[in-house]
Amino acid sequence: MSNLETSGGKPVWLDGDTMALMKRAISREKHLSVLLMTYIITGLVFMLLPGTFLGVVNLLSISHLQAAEAISPGWMQAHGHAQVFGWIGTFILGIGYYSIPKLRKMKPLSFWPAWTTWVLWTLGVLLRWSVTVWPWHWRELLPLAAVLELAAFLIFFFTIGGAHSVGSGEKKPWEVWIYVVILATLGLFGSLILQLSQTIWLARHGESAAFPHAFDQRYLVIITWGFLVPMIWGFSARWITVFLGLRPLRQKLLAAAAAVNTAGVASALLGWFEPAVLLLTAGAIPAALALRIFEPSAKKPKVAGVHDSFPVFVRIAYAWMIVAAAIGIWAEFHPGLSAGIWGASRHALTVGFIAAMVFTVGQRVLPSFFGMHVLASKTLMFACLGLLMLGCTLRVASEILAYQEYAHWAWAILPVSALIEMTAVTLFAINLVWSFARPPVVAPGPLTQYVE
Repeated sequence: MSNLETSGGKPVWLDGDTMALMKRAISREKHLSVLLMTYIITGLVFMLLPGTFLGVVNLLSISHLQAAEAISPGWMQAHGHAQVFGWIGTFILGIGYYSIPKLRKMKPLSFWPAWTTWVLWTLGVLLRWSVTVWPWHWRELLPLAAVLELAAFLIFFFTIGGAHSVGSGEKKPWEVWIYVVILATLGLFGSLILQLSQTIWLARHGESAAFPHAFDQRYLVIITWGFLVPMIWGFSARWITVFLGLRPLRQKLLAAAAAVNTAGVASALLGWFEPAVLLLTAGAIPAALALRIFEPSAKKPKVAGVHDSFPVFVRIAYAWMIVAAAIGIWAEFHPGLSAGIWGASRHALTVGFIAAMVFTVGQRVLPSFFGMHVLASKTLMFACLGLLMLGCTLRVASEILAYQEYAHWAWAILPVSALIEMTAVTLFAINLVWSFARPPVVAPGPLTQYVE
């Protein structure tokens, strides 16, 4: 027999089998934390170097030459791929392996699929980024990168989706947020299939590793509105309504918003952009209403461990989503050249909404996944979110004014906005890494204070 000391100091006697199970559970939790940290650190590296740094270089070149076509489309696409798949995609895969089995109360999974996914995904994203920037043997390597990414996703999908829950009792019906997350996962799958088919076509018939403009416009819709946006809606329904103390989710309205959004994505893939931008906006507004994002909190927001401005930045992020959709309507129905307006719409969505939500929710939940750590600095959290919003505002406004030739002075604002956003991204990475490196603030609980 062994004893386990409780918080009150009274021993609880456990048999050897129970102690062995506890040891395995503790060891498994530590391994899960190492796995998740590997995914998160990898995502941060992609965010900082291939993603943000290359994006700043691109924008500095555009500003200096005062022409959007001053740089290679491949460099622009490499920047976007590193941000969407290298940063956020890696985050999602890691968090999925860590949290979904717990949420579904699944049987313990083998670790080898998760590590295999990480190797294939990281190699695929890095290879795609490399051959798009430096097109060395790109006809062979570009399709290979797409195959690696698709293989990594399929391992993740069948590992998480094919496992069974513990227990044989009557299962509860799934909540709407789960269906929205599944819909987003299918959007990721669709984007990877499209990427593979296009890279094979480019390898046979293309003149460069960059996607043609017409295809890239449709592809951008599926990876943003088809994948990232509904993914954030789903996890907002799971977490944000609780964190902000909002009233219960309007589930039917969220389901309807997701359906309308899917119709908009499908329209864009078919090349019907006029109905697409209208449908995407018609989905975005009801989604915010369903989540009650802009309603006053019914309960005190859960801001313990994070900056008190957390609820404010979540609401600002959702406002940017609606602004992005509205600018998209303006771009599509603008009578002349609208490259600057389209660019502003994409930036409002990817930085103002998607990156801002990752910054807010990531700093709220990720430290707690690593053995009861808390965020290292609330001040850094506020600084990075404030700078991100400032940089996004300057970028969206100056991109429209400069690219559309409404104001020549706006060209000088573009690099300033890029440097501000790069500073915000760097502070976000520093705060997370600092949080992971610090010792946990909560002492080990009874489950770890055992004596044989």
